[in-house]
Amino acid sequence: MINTSKSYRLSIGGMSCAGCVASVETAMKSVPGVEQASINFAEHTALVKGDMDIADVINAVKTASYDAAELKGGEDEEAEKEAIEFAYYRALIRKASVAALVGVPLFIGGMGGLFPEIDSKNGQITWLLLGFLTLGVMFYSGKHFFTGAWKSFRVHNANMDTLIALGTGSACLYSFIIVLFPDSVPSLARHAYFEAAVIIIGLINFGSALEMKARGKTSEAIKRLIGLQPKTARVVRDGKEIDVAISEVGLDETLRVRPGERVAVDGVIIEGHSSIDESMLSGEPIPVEKNIGDEVSTGTINVSGTFLFVSKRIGSDTVLAQIIDMVRQAQSTKPAIGRLVDKVAAVFVPTVLILSVITFLAWYNFATDNALSYALVTTMTVLIIACPCALGLATPISIMVGVGKAAEMGILIRNGDALQQAGKITTVVLDKTGTITEGRPAVTEVITVAGKDETLLLSMGASIEAGSEHPLAAAIVEYAKDKNITLDKTEKFEAITGHGVSGLIKGKTILFGNARLMKSRQIDITQLEEKAEALSQQGRTSMYLAIDETLQGIIAVSDPVKKDSLDAIRRLHKLGIKVVMLTGDNQHTASAVAKQVGVDEVIAEVLPQDKSAKITRLQQAGEQVAMVGDGINDAPALAQANVGFAIGSGTDVAIESADITLMRGSLHGVADAIAVSRATLTNIKQNLFGAFVYNSLGIPVAAGVLYPLLGILLNPMIAGAAMAMSSVTVVSNANRLRFFKPGS
Repeated sequence: MINTSKSYRLSIGGMSCAGCVASVETAMKSVPGVEQASINFAEHTALVKGDMDIADVINAVKTASYDAAELKGGEDEEAEKEAIEFAYYRALIRKASVAALVGVPLFIGGMGGLFPEIDSKNGQITWLLLGFLTLGVMFYSGKHFFTGAWKSFRVHNANMDTLIALGTGSACLYSFIIVLFPDSVPSLARHAYFEAAVIIIGLINFGSALEMKARGKTSEAIKRLIGLQPKTARVVRDGKEIDVAISEVGLDETLRVRPGERVAVDGVIIEGHSSIDESMLSGEPIPVEKNIGDEVSTGTINVSGTFLFVSKRIGSDTVLAQIIDMVRQAQSTKPAIGRLVDKVAAVFVPTVLILSVITFLAWYNFATDNALSYALVTTMTVLIIACPCALGLATPISIMVGVGKAAEMGILIRNGDALQQAGKITTVVLDKTGTITEGRPAVTEVITVAGKDETLLLSMGASIEAGSEHPLAAAIVEYAKDKNITLDKTEKFEAITGHGVSGLIKGKTILFGNARLMKSRQIDITQLEEKAEALSQQGRTSMYLAIDETLQGIIAVSDPVKKDSLDAIRRLHKLGIKVVMLTGDNQHTASAVAKQVGVDEVIAEVLPQDKSAKITRLQQAGEQVAMVGDGINDAPALAQANVGFAIGSGTDVAIESADITLMRGSLHGVADAIAVSRATLTNIKQNLFGAFVYNSLGIPVAAGVLYPLLGILLNPMIAGAAMAMSSVTVVSNANRLRFFKPGS
């Protein structure tokens, strides 16, 4: 069955708190064909997957009283989005300023007794004029709260706008009643709250502006990645080199890259050579040498030399575009802790409304003096302080920064769950070949029998292996060529299964293979047998070479351990993680490699289909398992593990099966990813603790529980400032992750 599922990104307007998230997600999921819908509240975007018409999803969101528009991707979109956000930030600052210009004088005048008493004729006129001034300010500075509350009410919902509109609206309405009918309440309760309503709106607008300013920094990783894409490319057409817009570059076009320029699209070098700075892909600062036949990627920098290459991937198919897409998707998906918060937030606002009614009734019925006035003030304070903005931002804002930080280090995290799970890992399982080792066999020793010529040994060994496709043969031929040794033609070549090869070179019989081959031809190898055994203990494969039945020496080949594998495994141990090596190689070689790098356990001679079963066994023992691999045979185990890490230099199948891709082929990426995950989880917990404590303590204090004991009653304006600053605090705390550096 053909999978027709597609992914879309939407910009969502009108969301003001975590309570809105559930409403928008519910609206999107109600559309037939939608398989997944998740909101990134920190960025006000949505990720929708499925086989549906995106126009239907947009209509569903608008029906739920929110705005939606599809985001097409690319630098222009980011620039437009940034311009819109900046304009909105400026508007919030203007609204806050107007509210402050009216609210502060009202507050000073009321506190200083500069206005006449409400129950006098002059007082009524003065306060009525002040009331209409307040209404004007509320319309200009707070209209969006009231329209948002009305939209939610129409679809039987409640959100942050509901709380603010009820709180400030009731304060304003009460104040007008007091001004128009002062005798309707006792003289001690004759107090207008116009200044409170205006200042609260001003403070919340100011807090939202500060939050937006801080929130903009969280998506800097995406902005930097998009900025790596050149706007133009130099193509060779009809023998001429011309500069064209990047969108005009087609497949299989020839392009020129000069020193200091960025590579425009993905392709393969066909002429010239250079050093390429690939740090944007791998996080590795050392330039990589590139020659004819090597691949180059979009956004990497040509450090030296000039070369021609043929375009192989363009537009959204380039590695850079896929990285951007992967980072965006990870930032838009929620870990389990985030989904839990959304569920709590969805019922939080209705709960607050119930608590506010209880607060009003309690004060109105049990207060001895000024019952109505106290009931109004406390109810308004509860509504204002309870807005769950900080709660809704706590998780997504940290996920955004954490995923972006990981991307800067060459670690691509596929989803929020992987980021959360990586911090809980107790056991890391490593494949050997290509993960701990280089994955490319290399000659390590050339040992001759006393009196024999090393050059002759290498020449004959490389010549007879020149026609073989075996990886060990390729390593020997490459080694000989590096030594500028000339290869001779081989005649009567024969591959002897499980033993080695034989043939004629310059009329001489050449045997090249293992000890069994030599012994089967009665060739004495006792002179080197002990040396070969010692090499075998170190994980090296020794091959004997004989000319006309006389032993010449041995050539030892091994897959060398990566230079940084030992240090990376030490880092994992420092993080309290057990390291297991899982390989299909023989126990001898596996143990030798394990000894070099210090792994805790070796599981060798495992068939590819059995690797996932070994992972399952560790999980059944209570371990949270990460699997790190690079081959097709690792794919089932990567999928089975709690978190799968694919080495970026590995196969596409392995990368697709993994949760996290390490763009540089170093195990330090595993330690870095776990460290970033733990830092992000700690940051989320700090945010959630702060948000929950704020609401848990703030609501009772706002309701007046401390008043009977200590005579403390929270001012609604202070509640508004506290609510606004709680969101700013959460965003600021999340932004600390941008400066996080994993320990080495």
